Amino acid sequence: MTDSMSSLGRKIKSAGDLRSVVRTMKILAASSIGQYEKSVRALADYYQTVELGLAACLRESEPANLTINDNAQIRETDTIGAIVFGSDQGLVGQFNDVVADYAIKTLAALPGKAKVWAVGERVYARMADAGMTEIGLFKVPNSVKGITPLVSQIQIESEARRLSGDYTSLFVFHNRQQTEALYEPVCRRLLPLDRQWQQGVSKVPWPSLNLPEVRGGSTTLHALIREYLFISLFQACAESLASENASRLAAMQRADRNIEELLENLHGKFHRLRQTSIDEELFDVISGSEALAKQK
Repeated sequence: MTDSMSSLGRKIKSAGDLRSVVRTMKILAASSIGQYEKSVRALADYYQTVELGLAACLRESEPANLTINDNAQIRETDTIGAIVFGSDQGLVGQFNDVVADYAIKTLAALPGKAKVWAVGERVYARMADAGMTEIGLFKVPNSVKGITPLVSQIQIESEARRLSGDYTSLFVFHNRQQTEALYEPVCRRLLPLDRQWQQGVSKVPWPSLNLPEVRGGSTTLHALIREYLFISLFQACAESLASENASRLAAMQRADRNIEELLENLHGKFHRLRQTSIDEELFDVISGSEALAKQK
């Protein structure tokens, strides 16, 4: 069926409106990437402070009543807790599939049974389809301000389940941005804290010759470890959100190029059809003029 000029005009208008929406989403995605990257950089100073506090505590005395194992090997009888950061919204390409496939493959290679918290409905559905045991679903924050409440909620629930013996090890999976539009899935084990972690933190040098005095004993150390875990989860969430928006930006850039090609094609058809219509009208005028001339 041949398009008429009016139908082509409607298609051109619709494509133009869609292009405006896509370009708005591109701007929002690019702006969001910058905000999340800035939050990760700002967190680095706080992490350095917490790390110095941990180093001071661990050097002063042997930690007591901590989740620190001499041998942190996972056994067949152990239960593994996993936090997987994904998205609640679409238009992100393979973002959820990439991190979900990576988490599924990594957890399958570990001994023991895995239980999963998912951040985002789409990655939750992906993990459920793979037969993973889900123990929680969290909503993805839509701004930097929403990360802190989410991380606090994850900490409260995961700590309660750890104390009740629901898991012995805790892993976090998320996508980390590589370039403006590329990302890769990464994994980090948060618990248990092993001797290797303790020795690494203990070697962090104090920035001055005035060595600190630690007060509060294990209470101070436990508080610093909670902050260390908070920072680790906050960083994972922020990096995941930056990657999500990078994926959305890439998808919108592809859509923008496709719309430009579609508009170019539609405009070409419209101009050809318009020229054909003009030519036909001219032929009709010429034919009519010639017919009148013959009658005279």
